Order: sequence, then structure tokens, then C-alpha cells
Amino acid sequence: MNSTMDRDQLLSVAAEPYPFEFRPASCALLVIDMQRDFLEPGGFGAALGNDVSLLRSTIAPIGQLLAAWRAAGLMVLHTREGHRADLSDLPPAKRVRGRFKTRIGDAGPMGHILVRGEPGHDIIPELYPVAGEPVIDKPGKGAFWATDLHAILHHRGIRQLVVCGVTTEVCVNTTVREANDRGYDCLVPEDCVASYMPELHRAGLAMIKAQGGIFGWVSHSQRLLQALA
Repeated sequence: MNSTMDRDQLLSVAAEPYPFEFRPASCALLVIDMQRDFLEPGGFGAALGNDVSLLRSTIAPIGQLLAAWRAAGLMVLHTREGHRADLSDLPPAKRVRGRFKTRIGDAGPMGHILVRGEPGHDIIPELYPVAGEPVIDKPGKGAFWATDLHAILHHRGIRQLVVCGVTTEVCVNTTVREANDRGYDCLVPEDCVASYMPELHRAGLAMIKAQGGIFGWVSHSQRLLQALA
């Protein structure tokens, strides 16, 4: 992508339920929770019996979008779900949810699970942030709750988001809904989000684009790259 592009030019992406129009200068790429604990063997996701390969399918397309966004000098942000080392920000109801043998805060192959500063909490090396890209540490599912994400976007003049990451029906969907309530337009590339449960991935995308795009738009990374080019 040409770094000399007109960032204020109105671009259009083929999407559902209708084309998504955006100005690159005011549209950020938000990469949700691409963390080792969720995507690597031995992490929290695998410990719960999930197939992490389903989530890893997003790495290549997200990587392409990251490269294009960076080449154009556009805003990129990343999020990580996790908690303080003393777990004082971890609600008991969240820790015991599902009554799994392995819980948040327990010791695992990559350190204490979903604890800030532990190896498993960090972003996978394939999509690691570069200098100048804010990393939002969030204690919940949504990227806006108990974080400074809204303030950062507001001060940078961002009004639209391309939302990628995992999982489709949980942290991605929650963040898109939070963003919608705050007045942001959200585009979700379907190949850049995933779930451990494909049926919930499909349902999560359907809910976003239903009823004329009640929460946002759904498209594909290749369509977005074509628009940027």
C-alpha cells in the first residue's frame, strides 16, 4: 500500500449489509486479544480442551492488514485480556465460571494464566506490536470497560474501527457492541476473527450485521486491502 495515499479520501469496502465507507485518517485497526494463552498449545484455551488451530487461522490475514495499516501510517491498537498479579481486579464469578480444573491465576506452562506480565498473557510474536502502537490491558471482555481506549481514540480523531481478533462471539462481539454505543462505526473482516466453536463464530457475525447492521458491518480482509490499494 502506498504510504503517500490521501488519508482523508473516502473509501468504500464491499460489505454486509451494505458497503462500508471510511476515511483512513479517522479509522483505526483494533486487534483483540491475540495472546499466547488463547492461541498457542499449552495456553489457557488449550487447557480448557479447545482446538487452538481454529483461532490460529486468523494470524495470516490479520498480519496482512497490519502490514498495510502500518505502511500507510494509520493507527493500530492491540488489546490483552488479563488481571493484576494479586487478582484484585478478578471478580470471583469470573474465576469460577465453568468450574474448570484450570482457572485464571493458576500456574500454567506459560506462567500464571491471564495474569499481566506473564508470558502467556502477552501477544503472539507473529502479530507483536511495534513502537507507537498502544496496547490496551483490559480486565473484562470488552475493550472499552475499565480502560482508556475511548480517550485514546477520541484524542486521535478516530471515529471508525476495523476490529479483528478473538473470539468472535465473546471479546470481539462485546467490543463492537461497546463501540457502537459510543458512536463508532465498526467493520469486522470475517477471516480475521475466529472462535473455538465455529457455530458461535457464524452466529457472532450474523448478530453484528443483522437488521441493517445493528452493530456494524461484516466483510473480508481482501476486500479491505483492495479498497486501501
